[in-house]
Amino acid sequence: MQSVLHLVAGDSKAFCHRTVLPFCTPVRTSLRRAGLPYKPSRTARMVRVDASATSESSGNVSSKELDSRGGAFVQHCDFTLQGSAEGPLAGLTFAIKDLFDVKGFKTGFGNPTWLETHEVADRTAPAVQMLLDAGATAIGKTEMDELAYSLNGENFHYGTPLNPAAPHRVPGGSSSGSASAVAQKLCDFALGSDTGGSVRVPSSYCGLCGIRPTHGRVDDDCGRHLAYSFDTVGWFTRDMELLQKVGTVLLDSNRKEGSIRRWLVATDAFELADKEVGSTIYKALSGEDSSTFEKITDLIGKPVETTVAPEDSTVIGPLTTWWTTFRVLQASEVWATHGEWVTEFKPNFGPGIKDRFEMASKITPEEVKAADATRDAITKHLDELLSDGAVLMVPTTPGPGPIHNMPPKDLDDFRTRALTLTCISGLARLPQVNVPIAMMEDGSPVGLGLIGARGSDEALLELAVEIEKLVPLKPSRK
Repeated sequence: MQSVLHLVAGDSKAFCHRTVLPFCTPVRTSLRRAGLPYKPSRTARMVRVDASATSESSGNVSSKELDSRGGAFVQHCDFTLQGSAEGPLAGLTFAIKDLFDVKGFKTGFGNPTWLETHEVADRTAPAVQMLLDAGATAIGKTEMDELAYSLNGENFHYGTPLNPAAPHRVPGGSSSGSASAVAQKLCDFALGSDTGGSVRVPSSYCGLCGIRPTHGRVDDDCGRHLAYSFDTVGWFTRDMELLQKVGTVLLDSNRKEGSIRRWLVATDAFELADKEVGSTIYKALSGEDSSTFEKITDLIGKPVETTVAPEDSTVIGPLTTWWTTFRVLQASEVWATHGEWVTEFKPNFGPGIKDRFEMASKITPEEVKAADATRDAITKHLDELLSDGAVLMVPTTPGPGPIHNMPPKDLDDFRTRALTLTCISGLARLPQVNVPIAMMEDGSPVGLGLIGARGSDEALLELAVEIEKLVPLKPSRK
């Protein structure tokens, strides 16, 4: 245990700028968006409690071993980062997914071998610093799935964070600890990342508000990548107004002007969900006397059913083709980013994670070339579908979170359906918001997904705020 240190965050060299530096994100110059130079705050202070402790756990942690914070926070470091005295987020607290760097501490990335083989971070991620500059105080780092390569939230080494909205179900991943911390009311909001659904899925399972922003609209420097052309920086809250407020801090200026005026319902997406999910969401939108539904139509017009991926399309194919396209491209980028490290250090991955890395190592250039062409066609199709102020409504997930220790075959089927839903926005680099408006008969939450055009994040958040006023979020969390 190191002695307590108080470090003033005033040295401009102490924080990560938009250029990629050691122990920050892998080089992705061709994907980096243009932007203004980052200017660090001179007011935030870091209270350093422990920068050396590491987990020695090598097996799954049972629910009985969860700490007083429900297993949401990592054990290898503990800190408080005091935010600026003034700003739009002053007085609020947040947690940080353990793939973002914080100066003076290691980034564990959900795996003990990664923790052991990487140095202490010498810079703080810009997304974290922007929140501190806006007045929010960080209270620690949260658990996550190994290298972010899972949607489940069950970490073989560190256990499964609590899902307080449905304790018998998993919290979802890979941003499991961040979702758990917000759902337990341990902090006001939390930072996560979303590649294939790692914010949207836990939001749905835990009954939270969450956003996957337009790809590239939030600075992701000094954050570990999984698949760089899909990775985004997202966040969780318990209410839509705060989700929107955090967006005013993190989202860059590349917004799409205009409001949402058209309401599309993706029938093929709802067909992927459990039968009860669609009816439960519809009842929530309708209200007890249909007056809620009428007010929503006043906002965005009457719903128009559409097939987001027409079965007869020879170019883009059905949604099953979209899932295959996503799987190939994500896996190829995962191996390009982490294959060398995996080969050298041979980490002990948990079930599922190990299988995915083995699969990723076998993706061929021919598969990638074909998938790239399909992705381009899908992107063009969705750009046309969502033009002129449209929002596409989908179930965020096929159902509530899987129960703990679900049989592998059932879990794999559920994961495939979940990724088929989440890849819609991921392939086209679009923003998506989860609105937690519904609960199943057993009280487990399910979320409504709102997908907007590229750059329409602000309009999506505004719509979500208005829907929250009309449809009480479930479960009540204020």
